[in-house]
Amino acid sequence: MTFYQLLIILRARYKIVLTTLILIVAVTTIASLFLPKTYKASSTVLLNYKGTDPVSGEILPAQLVAGYMATQMDIVASRTVALKVVDNLGLANDPFFKQRFAQASGGSGSIRDWLADLLLKMVDISPARESSVVEINVKGRDPKLATAVANGFASAYQQVNLEIKVAPMRQAATYFTEQMKTLRVDLENAQNKLSKYQQENGLVSTDNHLDVETTRLNDLSSQLVIAQGQAIEASSRGSQAMGGGGRDSPDVIANSLVQTLKSSLALAEGRFALLSQNLAPNHPQYQAAKAEVDRLRAELNSNISATNSGSANNGRILRQREAELRAALATQTAKVLQLNRSRDGLSVLVKDVDNAQRAYDAVNLRLTKSDLEGNSNQSDVSLLNPATIPVRPVSPNIPLNIVLSIMLGLMLGLALAVLKELAHRRVRSDDDAAAALGAPVLGSINWGSAGPKKVADADRSFSRRAKPGLKG
Repeated sequence: MTFYQLLIILRARYKIVLTTLILIVAVTTIASLFLPKTYKASSTVLLNYKGTDPVSGEILPAQLVAGYMATQMDIVASRTVALKVVDNLGLANDPFFKQRFAQASGGSGSIRDWLADLLLKMVDISPARESSVVEINVKGRDPKLATAVANGFASAYQQVNLEIKVAPMRQAATYFTEQMKTLRVDLENAQNKLSKYQQENGLVSTDNHLDVETTRLNDLSSQLVIAQGQAIEASSRGSQAMGGGGRDSPDVIANSLVQTLKSSLALAEGRFALLSQNLAPNHPQYQAAKAEVDRLRAELNSNISATNSGSANNGRILRQREAELRAALATQTAKVLQLNRSRDGLSVLVKDVDNAQRAYDAVNLRLTKSDLEGNSNQSDVSLLNPATIPVRPVSPNIPLNIVLSIMLGLMLGLALAVLKELAHRRVRSDDDAAAALGAPVLGSINWGSAGPKKVADADRSFSRRAKPGLKG
């Protein structure tokens, strides 16, 4: 069938198309006028998501960030949010909804769950493309209820989002509080052990430079070194004093009295030598000079012996002092070694206290952070545009329905006209005649204005004669 033939068919059967169009448009208009009106209320929320964990501040993986919007949409349309909307709006106590619930379920079940399912059917969540804005659309017959539910879902979503964020922090705070009690007891026990150990061993610090016993050991070591040098020197002087009469020992040479006596003895011997040349041994002056020389020599020998004895005694005293210092040093060394062993135990206890303190401080820091996060009232969701009471219903849309009915009526009318033509085929053009007779058309007669009936009669008679050869 060509387009020209289709136009001829439509011109011949225009009444079917027109009747179908008018009927469908009329039915659609009447149905649109009597259908219940539905109103749509929309509220938009903004997700201030930064891609970081609110507790640790760590940046979340990219795959978690990509699924954040989808997760938030699932939360908005969740039963938890719907139940919170029911509670916030007090719908469970509304007599109208109580009556509807009794009619729908016969009083069995929970009215809160029934209302939550009812609200979820009214809600449609649509995110903005490439944006962090989520639109909450609510459709209902009551514009005020639809507006209240839209704003209620936005508010409940904010509350649930905040609860989801702070609930783990509150649980963590409870856990850290219990850990704090245990760690505080451990720290106190470690400190008590350290204090008791210090009292028992007389230790103040683990630093041996601040220890009195170590200082005393260093002093004894210095004194022993000095005493050893003095004893060696005294022994050498004693050896020199004992050899050769001790007249050339350093102590004798350094003794001023001995040197004075030597000088006096030399003068006395000089005078005695002069007198011995001029006087006889029995002369009084000779005897006096000799007695003076003998006295000075005896006094000199006595002082030399006394000096040498003093040197020997000093050597014995220094050696004895050296032995005493060595014994005191050995005792002090043993004491310091014992203190060092005790100090090693003290170091272990100090480390235990430090470890307990660090663990306590770390848990205390986490507890403080968890408390701050758990008591935070800052949500990642902000209400961007609250829903307002709609003035016009979104359905039924009478102009749109009429346009759609016109299109549907035209298509259905065209289909009916073509089906009617196929069921009762007519020869309406030269092409139809050629197709029906299987022979070419040599000419056609134009009957003019007075011949439609005759033409129609001729068409019918021709149709009856050619009917056996027509092709549907």
